[in-house]
Amino acid sequence: MELKNAIELRTSVRNFLSEPIPADDIREMVRLAACAPSVNNYQPWRFYAITDKLLLGKMADAVYYKIQEIPSNESKVAQNVKSQVEWYSTFFKNAPAVIAFSMETYETILEKGVGVSHDDINRQRNFPDLQSAGAAIQNLLLAAVDMGYGACWMSAPMIACSDLESMIGIENPYHLIAFVALGKPVSPPKPREKKDIDEIFSLIS
Repeated sequence: MELKNAIELRTSVRNFLSEPIPADDIREMVRLAACAPSVNNYQPWRFYAITDKLLLGKMADAVYYKIQEIPSNESKVAQNVKSQVEWYSTFFKNAPAVIAFSMETYETILEKGVGVSHDDINRQRNFPDLQSAGAAIQNLLLAAVDMGYGACWMSAPMIACSDLESMIGIENPYHLIAFVALGKPVSPPKPREKKDIDEIFSLIS
Protein backbone atom coordinates (compact mmCIF):
# COMPACT_ATOMS: atom_id res chain seq x y z
CA MET A 1 0.00 0.00 0.00
CA GLU A 2 1.27 3.48 -0.83
CA LEU A 3 1.82 5.85 2.10
CA LYS A 4 -0.79 8.28 0.72
CA ASN A 5 -3.41 5.53 0.70
CA ALA A 6 -2.59 4.45 4.27
CA ILE A 7 -2.90 8.04 5.46
CA GLU A 8 -6.27 8.52 3.73
CA LEU A 9 -7.66 5.16 4.90
CA ARG A 10 -6.60 5.51 8.53
CA THR A 11 -9.49 5.95 10.93
CA SER A 12 -10.19 5.01 14.54
CA VAL A 13 -11.39 1.40 14.80
CA ARG A 14 -13.04 0.29 18.05
CA ASN A 15 -14.73 -2.98 17.12
CA PHE A 16 -12.49 -5.93 16.38
CA LEU A 17 -12.74 -9.55 15.33
CA SER A 18 -11.45 -12.00 17.95
CA GLU A 19 -8.77 -13.18 15.49
CA PRO A 20 -5.36 -12.98 17.20
CA ILE A 21 -2.53 -10.91 15.73
CA PRO A 22 0.68 -12.84 14.98
CA ALA A 23 3.54 -11.73 17.23
CA ASP A 24 5.70 -10.98 14.17
CA ASP A 25 3.10 -8.52 12.90
CA ILE A 26 3.02 -6.73 16.27
CA ARG A 27 6.81 -6.56 16.34
CA GLU A 28 6.89 -5.09 12.82
CA MET A 29 4.33 -2.42 13.69
CA VAL A 30 6.37 -1.44 16.74
CA ARG A 31 9.59 -1.45 14.69
CA LEU A 32 8.02 0.99 12.25
CA ALA A 33 6.66 3.11 15.11
CA ALA A 34 10.19 3.44 16.47
CA CYS A 35 11.40 4.83 13.11
CA ALA A 36 9.64 8.09 13.99
CA PRO A 37 11.60 11.28 14.66
CA SER A 38 12.24 12.19 18.28
CA VAL A 39 13.74 15.18 20.04
CA ASN A 40 17.53 15.05 19.53
CA ASN A 41 17.04 11.44 18.32
CA TYR A 42 16.60 10.52 21.97
CA GLN A 43 14.17 7.69 21.15
CA PRO A 44 12.63 7.85 24.64
CA TRP A 45 10.04 5.15 24.07
CA ARG A 46 9.35 1.62 25.17
CA PHE A 47 6.41 -0.45 23.90
CA TYR A 48 4.51 -3.21 25.70
CA ALA A 49 2.19 -5.47 23.70
CA ILE A 50 -0.59 -6.99 25.81
CA THR A 51 -2.63 -9.91 24.40
CA ASP A 52 -3.56 -11.59 27.71
CA LYS A 53 -7.38 -11.26 27.83
CA LEU A 54 -7.50 -11.69 31.60
CA LEU A 55 -5.00 -8.87 32.09
CA LEU A 56 -6.81 -6.65 29.61
CA GLY A 57 -10.02 -7.21 31.56
CA LYS A 58 -8.36 -6.23 34.83
CA MET A 59 -6.90 -3.14 33.19
CA ALA A 60 -10.33 -2.13 31.90
CA ASP A 61 -11.77 -2.65 35.39
CA ALA A 62 -9.14 -0.31 36.84
CA VAL A 63 -10.13 2.36 34.33
CA TYR A 64 -13.84 1.81 35.04
CA TYR A 65 -13.38 2.24 38.79
CA LYS A 66 -11.43 5.48 38.29
CA ILE A 67 -14.24 6.85 36.15
CA GLN A 68 -16.74 5.98 38.89
CA GLU A 69 -14.73 8.15 41.28
CA ILE A 70 -15.30 11.25 39.15
CA PRO A 71 -17.92 13.45 40.86
CA SER A 72 -21.07 14.00 38.82
CA ASN A 73 -24.64 15.10 39.37
CA GLU A 74 -27.57 12.72 39.35
CA SER A 75 -29.14 13.97 36.11
CA LYS A 76 -30.05 11.66 33.25
CA VAL A 77 -27.64 13.55 31.00
CA ALA A 78 -24.75 12.98 33.41
CA GLN A 79 -25.54 9.27 33.58
CA ASN A 80 -25.61 8.97 29.79
CA VAL A 81 -22.35 10.87 29.40
CA LYS A 82 -20.62 8.74 32.01
CA SER A 83 -21.87 5.57 30.33
CA GLN A 84 -20.42 6.71 27.00
CA VAL A 85 -17.11 7.64 28.60
CA GLU A 86 -16.93 4.23 30.28
CA TRP A 87 -17.29 2.41 26.96
CA TYR A 88 -14.88 4.63 25.03
CA SER A 89 -12.33 4.23 27.84
CA THR A 90 -12.55 0.45 28.26
CA PHE A 91 -13.38 -1.09 24.86
CA PHE A 92 -9.69 -2.00 24.54
CA LYS A 93 -10.43 -5.09 26.64
CA ASN A 94 -12.03 -6.64 23.53
CA ALA A 95 -9.08 -5.93 21.23
CA PRO A 96 -6.79 -8.82 20.25
CA ALA A 97 -3.81 -6.68 21.26
CA VAL A 98 -3.12 -3.41 23.03
CA ILE A 99 0.16 -1.55 22.67
CA ALA A 100 1.04 0.37 25.82
CA PHE A 101 3.30 3.25 24.86
CA SER A 102 5.69 4.46 27.55
CA MET A 103 8.56 6.90 27.49
CA GLU A 104 11.24 8.31 29.73
CA THR A 105 11.65 12.00 30.47
CA TYR A 106 13.97 13.81 28.08
CA GLU A 107 16.53 16.03 29.77
CA THR A 108 17.64 18.84 27.48
CA ILE A 109 21.21 20.10 27.31
CA LEU A 110 19.87 23.55 28.18
CA GLU A 111 18.49 22.55 31.58
CA LYS A 112 21.88 21.20 32.66
CA GLY A 113 23.37 24.69 32.58
CA VAL A 114 20.58 27.07 33.53
CA GLY A 115 18.44 27.69 36.58
CA VAL A 116 15.20 26.73 34.89
CA SER A 117 13.27 23.58 35.72
CA HIS A 118 12.66 20.76 33.26
CA ASP A 119 8.92 21.41 33.32
CA ASP A 120 9.38 25.10 32.52
CA ILE A 121 11.74 24.40 29.62
CA ASN A 122 9.48 21.66 28.33
CA ARG A 123 6.52 24.04 28.42
CA GLN A 124 8.47 26.80 26.64
CA ARG A 125 9.50 24.37 23.90
CA ASN A 126 5.91 23.13 23.52
CA PHE A 127 6.53 19.66 24.95
CA PRO A 128 8.97 18.12 22.45
CA ASP A 129 8.85 14.80 24.32
CA LEU A 130 5.09 14.46 23.80
CA GLN A 131 5.49 15.59 20.19
CA SER A 132 7.98 12.72 19.78
CA ALA A 133 5.44 10.32 21.27
CA GLY A 134 2.77 11.53 18.85
CA ALA A 135 5.05 10.91 15.87
CA ALA A 136 5.74 7.33 16.96
CA ILE A 137 2.08 6.58 17.61
CA GLN A 138 1.11 7.94 14.20
CA ASN A 139 3.69 5.63 12.61
CA LEU A 140 2.14 2.72 14.48
CA LEU A 141 -1.36 3.63 13.29
CA LEU A 142 -0.26 3.89 9.66
CA ALA A 143 1.69 0.63 9.89
CA ALA A 144 -1.47 -1.06 11.17
CA VAL A 145 -3.48 0.16 8.17
CA ASP A 146 -0.74 -0.91 5.76
CA MET A 147 -0.72 -4.41 7.27
CA GLY A 148 -4.51 -4.82 7.13
CA TYR A 149 -5.38 -4.03 10.74
CA GLY A 150 -7.50 -1.43 12.47
CA ALA A 151 -6.27 0.63 15.39
CA CYS A 152 -7.37 3.29 17.86
CA TRP A 153 -5.15 5.75 19.72
CA MET A 154 -6.43 5.99 23.31
CA SER A 155 -5.67 8.54 26.02
CA ALA A 156 -8.83 8.12 28.13
CA PRO A 157 -7.52 5.03 30.01
CA MET A 158 -4.66 7.17 31.36
CA ILE A 159 -7.07 8.25 34.11
CA ALA A 160 -5.87 5.05 35.83
CA CYS A 161 -2.26 5.56 34.79
CA SER A 162 -0.49 4.49 37.99
CA ASP A 163 -2.62 1.35 38.36
CA LEU A 164 -2.04 0.42 34.72
CA GLU A 165 1.71 0.95 35.03
CA SER A 166 1.79 -1.50 37.95
CA MET A 167 -0.25 -4.10 36.05
CA ILE A 168 1.91 -3.85 32.93
CA GLY A 169 5.21 -3.65 34.79
CA ILE A 170 6.26 -0.17 33.68
CA GLU A 171 8.88 1.24 36.04
CA ASN A 172 11.02 4.36 36.35
CA PRO A 173 12.38 6.05 34.36
CA TYR A 174 9.50 5.16 32.05
CA HIS A 175 5.92 6.36 32.40
CA LEU A 176 2.76 5.43 30.51
CA ILE A 177 1.64 7.81 27.75
CA ALA A 178 -1.11 6.13 25.72
CA PHE A 179 -2.67 2.92 24.45
CA VAL A 180 -3.19 1.76 20.88
CA ALA A 181 -5.85 -0.95 20.50
CA LEU A 182 -5.21 -3.26 17.54
CA GLY A 183 -7.08 -5.92 15.61
CA LYS A 184 -8.89 -6.90 12.44
CA PRO A 185 -11.91 -4.59 12.01
CA VAL A 186 -15.37 -6.14 12.31
CA SER A 187 -16.39 -4.26 9.15
CA PRO A 188 -14.46 -2.25 6.55
CA PRO A 189 -13.45 1.04 8.20
CA LYS A 190 -14.95 4.23 6.77
CA PRO A 191 -12.67 7.23 7.27
CA ARG A 192 -14.47 10.25 8.65
CA GLU A 193 -14.79 13.38 6.58
CA LYS A 194 -11.93 15.85 7.00
CA LYS A 195 -11.91 19.62 6.63
CA ASP A 196 -11.22 20.95 3.15
CA ILE A 197 -7.61 21.97 2.50
CA ASP A 198 -8.66 25.59 1.84
CA GLU A 199 -10.15 25.75 5.33
CA ILE A 200 -6.97 24.69 7.13
CA PHE A 201 -4.08 25.85 4.91
CA SER A 202 -2.37 29.21 4.50
CA LEU A 203 0.67 29.91 2.32
CA ILE A 204 2.88 32.70 3.63
CA SER A 205 5.35 33.83 0.94
